[in-house]
Amino acid sequence: MKITEEQVRYVAGLANLQLTDAEVKRFEADLDEILTHIEKLNEIDTAGVEPMAQVLYAAGETATLREDIPAPPLGNRDALANAPRAGAGYFKVPKVIERS
Repeated sequence: MKITEEQVRYVAGLANLQLTDAEVKRFEADLDEILTHIEKLNEIDTAGVEPMAQVLYAAGETATLREDIPAPPLGNRDALANAPRAGAGYFKVPKVIERS
């Protein structure tokens, strides 16, 4: 599989990254290598492999980390009580991402 420079720049744009031409070339090679490896993995026959439900430890089908006990919601007023800035029922935060 061959990933193109245009695709690398597109993905970088989605991630709001500005890459140099050298970085684009490096990521083009790296991403192409990753996708080639994924293609090899997709060729493996997994028809007889049972899906894993819990990868951390052996547990029964209904295992949970804690009992799920319903509780009343916090409420908008209480949630915003300690907010540095709030308005119209929302947290107000400074803009941190700007596109050029």
